[in-house]
Amino acid sequence: MGSHAMPDPSPLFTDYAPIRGTFDECFDESGQVRPEAERVVRLLEGLGGREFQSRQRLADSTFLRSGITFSVYSDSQGAERIFPFDLIPRIIPAGEWQRVERGLEQRIQALNLFLADVYGDQRILAEKIIPEDMVLGASGYTEQVRGIVPPGGVHVHIGGIDLIRGPDGAFVVLEDNVRTPSGVSYVLENRMMMKKVFPYVFAESHVRGVEEYPLRLRDALNTVGPAPDDEDGTAVLTPGPFNSAYFEHSFLARRMGVPLVEGSDLFVDDDRLYAKTTLGARRIDVLYRRIDDPFLDPEVFRKDSVLGVPGLMRAYAKGNLALANAVGNGVADDKAIYPFVPDMIRFYLSEEPVLGQVPTYVCARDDDLAYVLDHVGELVIKAVNEAGGYGMLIGPQATRRERRDFAERIRNDPRNYIAQPRIELSTCPTWTRKGVGPRRVDLRPYVVTGRQTFVLPGGLTRVALVEGSYVVNSSQGGGSKDTWVLEGSPT
Repeated sequence: MGSHAMPDPSPLFTDYAPIRGTFDECFDESGQVRPEAERVVRLLEGLGGREFQSRQRLADSTFLRSGITFSVYSDSQGAERIFPFDLIPRIIPAGEWQRVERGLEQRIQALNLFLADVYGDQRILAEKIIPEDMVLGASGYTEQVRGIVPPGGVHVHIGGIDLIRGPDGAFVVLEDNVRTPSGVSYVLENRMMMKKVFPYVFAESHVRGVEEYPLRLRDALNTVGPAPDDEDGTAVLTPGPFNSAYFEHSFLARRMGVPLVEGSDLFVDDDRLYAKTTLGARRIDVLYRRIDDPFLDPEVFRKDSVLGVPGLMRAYAKGNLALANAVGNGVADDKAIYPFVPDMIRFYLSEEPVLGQVPTYVCARDDDLAYVLDHVGELVIKAVNEAGGYGMLIGPQATRRERRDFAERIRNDPRNYIAQPRIELSTCPTWTRKGVGPRRVDLRPYVVTGRQTFVLPGGLTRVALVEGSYVVNSSQGGGSKDTWVLEGSPT
């Protein structure tokens, strides 16, 4: 960095070196800027390192002052932390995004049909496309909702589908999140921050907007409620301020223009749900719930739950209440069901999958189990119902003892584990204490379904801030970036 007065001409990217064998989002293998990133790189270079650093500090302090935080339960202080935000955006060209959008719409459509089927006629099981015991034995399979058709027939109102890019640069699906996917509030806050900190760079880059998400979500939910014309019957259900995602619950309720409620604010009468208000009882017919299935209704699930509402499932079963997302979606999130999603697409839609996915070994199959146990040191092994980077072994980085212990766990409970080859996640230039360096990223786009499907342009790019790390989860020290889908004419 130069020692002279401002402005500082020291370029940001001069010493940037992509990691060999990975796809870099900004630079090709020869170190040339990719065409879609040229304008942004040039504009950021024009600021110089010192000015960029001061704007990064401004962004960090603004996030902290605004209370844009999450809790880490494993933290001994129980501290609220800011979700670290990196100011160098991730750029996706228009043509590439169109393919991703098509693939996401297709995947969500197939998962919706799968959920309707496994809680209905179970054709996919009868035709042995997926082993029956794998579906019915999944911890997320909820027998109590068999035969219940959600209002509007939609099971996945909000999907968060995690994508990664391998070394060939193609986006593939890493996992599906169709229970209560979180993180979209950071997408919206990150975008506001970029506009504040880099107004000129942003204006010159022709980026598609994300601001309409809350209204798109509200409108989609209104279309699937039992009274579709009732604008006032929607609410967001939160477990309360001690939940790690409470910031997001309150943020979305405010942006959607709907009440934020806790279980104690609600009651069921005559199989209909009501909210207590200062003006008396108010009917709720769409509940965007950020509470997991077991806690929703002590009459049906956990008797000790004080987060839910007694009678809620009766209102749901009678068709008087839409729950977003539907109860029982966890079976479609199960990591052992994931390998079968391409088969679902072919079975229900008679189409080939637009998006690929990561080759997966299902330890419940004898052949796969034998292979995994022989290759523990080469694979990424995941517990099927864990999230947030927990319950996972990255074989190439694990000690001999960790591998041995994990192999024992797999032998004791093969159904609970899947394994995948370690994919070299794509990297993106990221600000570090040593200047700009490559850090691995993934992407969680958000798909909203009511009568129609809307894919938010971009999504949450999560970044592994620790050098060499593959783990991008916020709970494991990851951060985020703004995702810029560039405007372009349809191809």
